[in-house]
Amino acid sequence: MAKYQCMCGWIYDEDVGEPPQNIPPGTKFEELPDTFKCPQCGLGKNAFRKIE
Repeated sequence: MAKYQCMCGWIYDEDVGEPPQNIPPGTKFEELPDTFKCPQCGLGKNAFRKIE
């Protein structure tokens, strides 16, 4: 599974999800709701880039 990093440095890991936002482990970044916000800085999905 992939990881995506926000401009602020926070990383969304598809293996982990984001349980505080009710996003279960295994949720692909593309499946996140358009309303998803970085829990660290509040930026939207467009602030994230896939990392290797």
